[in-house]
Amino acid sequence: MKLIGSLTSPYARKARVVLAEKKIEYDFVLDSPWSPDSLVPDLNPLGKIPVLVLDDDTPLFDSRVIVEYLDNVAPNNKLMPAPNRERTEVKRWEALADGVCDAAVLIFLERKRPAKAQDAAWIARQEAKIERSLAFMAEQLGEESWCMGTHFSLADIAVGCALGYLAFRFPQIDWRERHANLARLYDKLLQRPAFAETAPQE
Repeated sequence: MKLIGSLTSPYARKARVVLAEKKIEYDFVLDSPWSPDSLVPDLNPLGKIPVLVLDDDTPLFDSRVIVEYLDNVAPNNKLMPAPNRERTEVKRWEALADGVCDAAVLIFLERKRPAKAQDAAWIARQEAKIERSLAFMAEQLGEESWCMGTHFSLADIAVGCALGYLAFRFPQIDWRERHANLARLYDKLLQRPAFAETAPQE
């Protein structure tokens, strides 16, 4: 199978981390939907990455769909529990982390526009989403070792990718200072090869 993505996308990183944690072999194809010669729209009509192309050429898109497929297709190192309340909580963590990434990407794109065309109120709205979400994450994590308590799961992967994207694109956001437990979690995640080897880079 092939994963289509970039080295900066937090959503592609989430899929790459899951592939590494599950020890699934794949080809990583670099492609940005912003490139004029991108093949992404031919694979995903939404024009977004990542896209996972299966061996039968079926394209899967949206990182949440991809990681759930990967967790189900390989029984080792389960990252999501069976359908129950705990699984719902894992998905809630993932939705929250992806929401942080959504807001951060919107800010990044808005700031690429000419200064006079940028909407300061829009940027402030996205920044507020990030601040609220980080505070909620920190409160929910508390003193636990992992997002779900005692065991590593997809929740930690999603949160780690969101924090990594903030550290990469928005170093001025001092989430490490204000939320020491999130900093401890991210540092612990970086000790895992799957995270260390997928750190975002230009």
